[in-house]
Amino acid sequence: MAITIHPSIHLHPGPWLKRQVVEPFGINVKDLAAHFSVSRQNLSNVLNGHTALTADMAIRFEKAFGLRAETLMRMQSAYDLAQARGHESAIKVAPLARAA
Repeated sequence: MAITIHPSIHLHPGPWLKRQVVEPFGINVKDLAAHFSVSRQNLSNVLNGHTALTADMAIRFEKAFGLRAETLMRMQSAYDLAQARGHESAIKVAPLARAA
């Protein structure tokens, strides 16, 4: 029997990074964006959960704060899959028959 995990358990890594890493460190988004050499808007969108965390951004967090980029990307992947599972019934694809 498969265990179903409610999609709300999977967190977008952005808000988690904002609350658990960026805010406790005491740096604002503008200064962190400059340090990362990215736009303030791009970083803000990630930290507020409006856009996905990219591999490049995960590496920036790894280099700046010592977090594993792989862990952050697993968080993003789990979040994305949970979101897709939330509307899985709307994805209409029939099983593919093997050619004889």
